[in-house]
Amino acid sequence: MSSQMQSAAPSSVPSYLQADNLGPWGNYLRQVDRVAPYLGSLSRWLETLKRPKRILIVDVPIELDNGTVAHFEGYRVQHNVSRGPGKGGVRYHQDVTLSEVMALSAWMSVKNAAVNVPYGGAKGGIRVDPRTLSRGELERVTRRYTSEIGIIIGPNTDIPAPDVNTNEQIMAWMMDTYSMNQGQTATGVVTGKPIALGGSLGRREATGRGVFVVGSEAARRKGMSIEGARIAVQGFGNVGGIAARLFQEAGARVVAVQDHTGSLHKSSGIDSAALLEHVAKTGGVAGFAGADVLSNDEFWTIETDILIPAALENQITEKNAAKIRTKIIVEGANGPTTTAADDILHDKGILVIPDVVANAGGVTVSYFEWVQDFSSFFWTEAEINERLERVMREAFAAVWQVSSEQGVSMRTAAFIVACKRILMARELRGLYP
Repeated sequence: MSSQMQSAAPSSVPSYLQADNLGPWGNYLRQVDRVAPYLGSLSRWLETLKRPKRILIVDVPIELDNGTVAHFEGYRVQHNVSRGPGKGGVRYHQDVTLSEVMALSAWMSVKNAAVNVPYGGAKGGIRVDPRTLSRGELERVTRRYTSEIGIIIGPNTDIPAPDVNTNEQIMAWMMDTYSMNQGQTATGVVTGKPIALGGSLGRREATGRGVFVVGSEAARRKGMSIEGARIAVQGFGNVGGIAARLFQEAGARVVAVQDHTGSLHKSSGIDSAALLEHVAKTGGVAGFAGADVLSNDEFWTIETDILIPAALENQITEKNAAKIRTKIIVEGANGPTTTAADDILHDKGILVIPDVVANAGGVTVSYFEWVQDFSSFFWTEAEINERLERVMREAFAAVWQVSSEQGVSMRTAAFIVACKRILMARELRGLYP
């Protein structure tokens, strides 16, 4: 009986890895399945992409300011490290789940390979609403979480970065905690740090700038001028807000904006710089005097040239995809479009630039930061932006070429490019022992 069990084990798939286990991970698995016919002989390694290399679930207990002890659940998932150390952000959100973190780690594998930086994919998160914590409690949560995942992170193994509700300060606490446990300063353990601690110039705006670069490239390929183009943005933080500002500076009009506080519309164009100041002061777009209020559902029906979903995953679904009236969607967020919605958008003739290319500016400059930390030699912001634009344009061109040659969507093309790179590394390295 034991030999039968052993022979059956390799083909058995845990329920939490199955596509019909609904959630972001299932969405990722369906995306991978669409790529399988294009992998040729590398398809024998396809299962590699469907199984995270390592999943760590940790308890994060802290003492609250009132003296009570609270427990939070934390995750760090390393999806694939065939091409280099794991790389991916850490998010603090009350709705964080294992399925979400697994999917995000897998998309990081694809993203890093799509832009050809020498990283694998990883992701982390804590199920907590950081708005309910004091600064001291937030620091204690961060330091305890870092200590718990310290057994699998490191400058050469897995490098966290900011994500939803995390920032430079949290990265500074993570770096310090890891360094204290190691007995030496290790600036390269995280990216997205403050400049004073080895952070990189241009990192804060990198993701939004990357969205702008590939959005501009997509418009050029479609024969569309950015001058006068109508832009709609969901999410108005470091990604959506920066992208909106850059598009406006290039002559476009930001006609609609949505975040967790509400939706705005102004056909002649919203002042992105003024709105960014308002968001910094109030925490959201609600209450901004320079635009009309929309319902959240109406936001998706506004006619635009470029739509940028830059909030959370699963925002464009089969429920609202048919209502969308735009020419190009540039995914600033991770996983904002479901597989079913992808098909609807394709049938409508809408060009979707997938997240694994569109929002890769952040991890690209994170790579630059990591390189600078190792060399202790830092580049100017102009040099960083120039290198970032070159990487993003080359990645876009490679994916566009595969999309044109194979007659597939940009998302499938991005997965073809990335998965071939990942699986080629897996094949060349072989299996040990």
